[in-house]
Amino acid sequence: MIGRRAVVSALAVLPLGLVAGCSGDAGSGGGTLRISAIPDQDPDVLTEREESLAAHLADVLGLDVEYVPVPDYAASVSLFAAGDLDLVFYGGLTGVQARLQAEDAIVIAQRDIDEVFTSIFIANAEAGFAPVDDVKGLTAFAGTRFTFGSETSTSGRLMPSYFLSQAGVSEEDFEGEAGFSGSHDITLELVTSGSYQGGALNSQVWNSAVEDGTVDEEKVVKVLESPTYHDYHWLLRGDADERFGDGFGQRLADAMLSLHETDAGPAILEQYGCERLIPSEASNYTEIEEVARELGLIG
Repeated sequence: MIGRRAVVSALAVLPLGLVAGCSGDAGSGGGTLRISAIPDQDPDVLTEREESLAAHLADVLGLDVEYVPVPDYAASVSLFAAGDLDLVFYGGLTGVQARLQAEDAIVIAQRDIDEVFTSIFIANAEAGFAPVDDVKGLTAFAGTRFTFGSETSTSGRLMPSYFLSQAGVSEEDFEGEAGFSGSHDITLELVTSGSYQGGALNSQVWNSAVEDGTVDEEKVVKVLESPTYHDYHWLLRGDADERFGDGFGQRLADAMLSLHETDAGPAILEQYGCERLIPSEASNYTEIEEVARELGLIG
């Protein structure tokens, strides 16, 4: 065991039997805190970001913190439910799915941008799309080749499907079957290349690509930024206090909510595309759950 610093695992997770109690303060009594995140963009980007957070939490909380990458959205939910992950950065839908399987899970925090999150609808320039003012204009996507991100992405599939439905467009109205790129950055690549005429991705990835100059505005058009909704948030397993000591959940929440006040904080937060973390609660994702049930994405 590497003492009090972050380590990264290549999809390996520690069995719960290996986290027997050890001497020390309450915060270090449960072994390794295993953190993860849904794989919504380039794995190298995620690894750098999550390792940065892991290192900070290890220093502040005085325990070992391990970043455990997951291969897909479903794995992040199943591993959390099985007790193989302790703290996960979820999208709105995967967070709902995780709480339905681990009912005592606790919403720890969200980014400041997540209480007013949006999706971006884009189109290949050769498809002849122009920007529209509201969701009614999304009717233009009927009959086009369209790709979402992951099948269980909130900002890349769930809410885009919902807003399309408000315009009278269902996934059956596209030309052929809807695509599922697996991540937001790949959605942008596929629409830019013309492999698909339209697509939807989260606004953070889009805005970052615009700022970085990686969006070729001669090849791709921003059609609409959606209405706002709650999205990404961190979930902590309900047995965290039992594993890491009484009050651990509150200590973790305090560490995350004060991140912007630390020396390392601004650089870490920049990787998450925000300025600070703020409190959140399960009720913020009721709309997400209702939409998911309407679309048949959860039972």
